[in-house]
Amino acid sequence: MSNEWLILFFIVGALFVGVVVIFAGLVAPKSTNPQKFDPYECGIPTEGLTWLQFNVGYYLFAILFLIFDVETVLVFPWAVVMKEVGLAAFVEIVIFFVILGLGLLYAWKKHALIWE
Repeated sequence: MSNEWLILFFIVGALFVGVVVIFAGLVAPKSTNPQKFDPYECGIPTEGLTWLQFNVGYYLFAILFLIFDVETVLVFPWAVVMKEVGLAAFVEIVIFFVILGLGLLYAWKKHALIWE
């Protein structure tokens, strides 16, 4: 594929995205109801201060979950090609697990896994 085709591909893609965004803005229904801009709370009006700061532990717990979720996704393709690649693949996955284990140990020592 030559560079001209690649440039044309990106231009057509950008034009398509632009046309779709403009078309959606013109055709989409618009609501001016003031309740539309209220925070969603299951329909009950809030009382008192509604802006409160969450504990950073929730975010840290979510990030740790995502890290180990991605790890699980990466282990499956490795397991498929492990027999073909041989010892190099085994060494790489051991290094991968050691790094993740160190991260888990660090989180454990910082009490990031304690749900309060």
